[in-house]
Amino acid sequence: MQSGISASAELQEALQNLITSTTQRGILATISQEAIVPAAPIPSTHVTFLEDLSNLKDFIKPNEALYILLRRSDVLSSPDKSLVAVTYVPNAAPVRQKMLFAATRLTLVRELGGEHFPESIFCTEADELTAEGWERHVKHTESSNPLTAEEQSLQDIKEAEALESRGTQGQSLAQGGRIAIRADDEISGALRQLNEGGSDNLVQLRMDVPTETLKFVSSSSVAADSLASAIDKQEPRFSFYRHSDPDSSVVFISTCPSSAKIKERMLYAASRGNVISLAQSEGGLKVAKRLEATNPDEITAQVIADEFKVEDKEEKKGFAKPKRPGRK
Repeated sequence: MQSGISASAELQEALQNLITSTTQRGILATISQEAIVPAAPIPSTHVTFLEDLSNLKDFIKPNEALYILLRRSDVLSSPDKSLVAVTYVPNAAPVRQKMLFAATRLTLVRELGGEHFPESIFCTEADELTAEGWERHVKHTESSNPLTAEEQSLQDIKEAEALESRGTQGQSLAQGGRIAIRADDEISGALRQLNEGGSDNLVQLRMDVPTETLKFVSSSSVAADSLASAIDKQEPRFSFYRHSDPDSSVVFISTCPSSAKIKERMLYAASRGNVISLAQSEGGLKVAKRLEATNPDEITAQVIADEFKVEDKEEKKGFAKPKRPGRK
């Protein structure tokens, strides 16, 4: 996902000043007029990196996204000039701002010089940028052996190319050239049974956000007028429903409640196409219709029936959003 936004000359200069400074911990940056520009310097007033994180509290707002570039070494005069690039996208930030910041984070690191940034972090909560939150992050990354942003990007391109050449064998999905999504072993069996006309006509899947893994939730038999109550209202879901029309057509339903965090919404939105591809290649399903809704209550029997009415010559493409009750 590319935004067309690039790092400004002012930010490039501010970065060079940060690298050579012995009194500055970091830089805040934002997006303005289609460019990433410096917003404010972050001073170093303590002895260590973790202690200096307390200086961020005056800049971080619950409804405003920011890029935060931080010198990682405790001693700023040391030869270690490595930085960490933090993308802070709070859940309360405007939707367009969230998407712009998320789409531009790899561009930021690449244009400023990937060699400066051994680490790149995406966070949504202010407490992740405290000393305690950072220590939790360090423990997690030490156990998962993470890649740098550039290494991850290169790996994902390779995985996407491999996926294209061999289909989805091995249960691996490439998401938008950025991350890899894995599927657990139960999914293929459930999808095949749905395709073969088993007693169950609804298969529900979910994304495990921390591991970016597609997980099997349930397989059940429901009537069209019971779909809304069968699909979870608190968490996002990918659902495959076999309709009772003569062709036993399969409907793909993507639901994502407004209460979902930005990481969840982005992951689900970016994964839909790949999940459908998995269902087609691993389960043999032919998805006839696609529905996208915020609340499962929007998926009514009438909505399903309307999807299978004879359409006009101009074919409807992409995802359909159910009409709200009472509207025609």
